[in-house]
Amino acid sequence: MPSASGTTPGKLPFVVWVLAAGTFLMGTTEFVVAGLLPELAGDLGVSVSHAGLLITAFAIGMIVGAPTMAMMTLRLPQRQTLVLALSVFCLGHLVAALSTSFSVVLTARIVTALATGAFWSVGFVVATTAAGPRNATRATGVMIGGLTLANVVGVPIGSFAGQFTGWRGPFWALAVLSGLAAASIGRFIPAQEQHTEVSLRAEVRALRQGRLWLALGAAMLIMGGVLATYTYVTPLLTDRAGIPESAVPLVLIAFGVGALGGTTTGGRLGDRRPMVTTITAAAATALVLLLMIPLSGNPVTATLLVFLMGLTGFTVNPVVTALAMRFAGDAPTLTSALTTSAFNTGIAAGSAIAGTALNSSLGLTGPPLVGTGIAALTLLPLIALAVHGTSHKSRIVAQSAAPTHTRHDEPAQVPSQH
Repeated sequence: MPSASGTTPGKLPFVVWVLAAGTFLMGTTEFVVAGLLPELAGDLGVSVSHAGLLITAFAIGMIVGAPTMAMMTLRLPQRQTLVLALSVFCLGHLVAALSTSFSVVLTARIVTALATGAFWSVGFVVATTAAGPRNATRATGVMIGGLTLANVVGVPIGSFAGQFTGWRGPFWALAVLSGLAAASIGRFIPAQEQHTEVSLRAEVRALRQGRLWLALGAAMLIMGGVLATYTYVTPLLTDRAGIPESAVPLVLIAFGVGALGGTTTGGRLGDRRPMVTTITAAAATALVLLLMIPLSGNPVTATLLVFLMGLTGFTVNPVVTALAMRFAGDAPTLTSALTTSAFNTGIAAGSAIAGTALNSSLGLTGPPLVGTGIAALTLLPLIALAVHGTSHKSRIVAQSAAPTHTRHDEPAQVPSQH
């Protein structure tokens, strides 16, 4: 029987899949540069570590763009916002593909990231609204799945194509595909959009929860640890593990498969045992990155560790995202954007610090060492959340066990609300 949204339970409207295709393109553009760093550096006349700033710059654009665009577009037509975001995304890739200046390409990446932030902040609202309450969680999973699938398919294909066409080839392809996505979304977004009164004061007030910031801190740190290593994984694989450059995309596929498996695992286990899942996965991520330092000299172990890096690291992502949304209460829109900013803050900081380590005496093992330290720090907010949850449950049990009768000469005590 159809739901209020016009869809049957378990069946998603086509627009959700179109939006997921948009997140696939944006996930591809954010991470494909990691597989194209040598080509980019050589063509633009900069060092590999300097070219890595293209990943850092995109992350910084997302940090600023996601919450800013979420607030700026709350009262704008959703279809117009999505089409405009994809159009700017398309234009940014055209400018980058036509330029021979590193500064211009860097600027184009920042502008593209701002458009990505706008798309994410509005796309999630449109997808869940179109799917209806009974399918909202699944619609969100499909949207996140588009981003994860980018690591499995988009990034390896882009890296592989870049070896034959140069780094500009994947940028041209992303420009064309995002133009087609803009046309498709303009056609399939419902004409009659729901507009609700949004209280910015309520959004900001709900951010006072300490637990929310612990979850955001964990999101930032786990992604920072993984991306500190992943940003410079190509020179590690070719120069240290001895893997041919033509085979690097296959290793990136292994990372994507691991990331997809981690997202699925976190989504399934996180509902029942969120803290055990995240603490175990974060500790395993730190261990995997640490082992990459002595064991990345062998192509087999290096490939296995890259796979495990994606599996363990991405297990944390869906759980801390769900926790942040749960803690947000009355601020789901702003919190969703801040979660994106948290992940990208980790990416920007991790890749920047790793680039410095790469140029130090640590060399190729510098990025995994940086990643190990950042991933290990993820345990601090996660353990704090676990302790807070345990004490909160103890208070509830104590209140439930307390005598409910009161003396006639004393007023009844009203339990505090948590």
